[in-house]
Amino acid sequence: MKLIKLDAIDSTNDFLRNLLTHNDPENFTVVTTEDQTKGKGQMGSVWVSEKGKNLTMSILVKDFNFNIEQIYDLNTAVATAIISVLEKYNIPKLSIKWPNDIMSDNKKVGGILIENSIKGSNQIDSIIGIGLNVNQDNFDGLPKASSLSLMAKRSFEKEILLLEIVENIEQNMVKLSEGKASEIWQSYTHLLFKRGLPMAFENQQKQRFMGIIQGVSKTGQLELLLEDDSIKTYGIKEIQMLY
Repeated sequence: MKLIKLDAIDSTNDFLRNLLTHNDPENFTVVTTEDQTKGKGQMGSVWVSEKGKNLTMSILVKDFNFNIEQIYDLNTAVATAIISVLEKYNIPKLSIKWPNDIMSDNKKVGGILIENSIKGSNQIDSIIGIGLNVNQDNFDGLPKASSLSLMAKRSFEKEILLLEIVENIEQNMVKLSEGKASEIWQSYTHLLFKRGLPMAFENQQKQRFMGIIQGVSKTGQLELLLEDDSIKTYGIKEIQMLY
């Protein structure tokens, strides 16, 4: 693992992508910064992080052979790797809110943004962006956000968390290469936020409906049991959970 530390950058994902375009960085190269000015979340949302308080990082995973239909295996590998680290520190009620939010109780403490580049013949380069609220204690205007320190009532060493997360991701990538994706998927499904509970959702037309999360499809779509007992799948941009 090569670790690149930056004081400030607009986006660690963009920095790593530029490095990949113009150089040949080693697999599992990690870029981290104390101040990310233009952090990105799912669907173009902005990730806001207080300088020096949180873990903002991007990891390069390259030259892994994936069938394009199995690309969501990477999401499950990363999310479960992060959860397994946080469980060691007794962060309460950890879960994964589909598709890529890390939750403690009903609060978001982290997020994942994976950007893939298909090279052909099933080879894919992936840049894994991870934002984890670690020691920040002020979330004015963000009632659904929190941090590890607030949830666990203690402070954390960010670099130790970084090293442990990268190590766990590497271990999960080995499992995927050994054909053990089903083992990771089982953990991911078990950790899904609000799985098995009746929840309100809203579609793109702002129509609200009730559904029960059953799981996630192999292509990353949310599987909901609806009130008419049918099971329907939804893509990331199609619905929003109301909680």
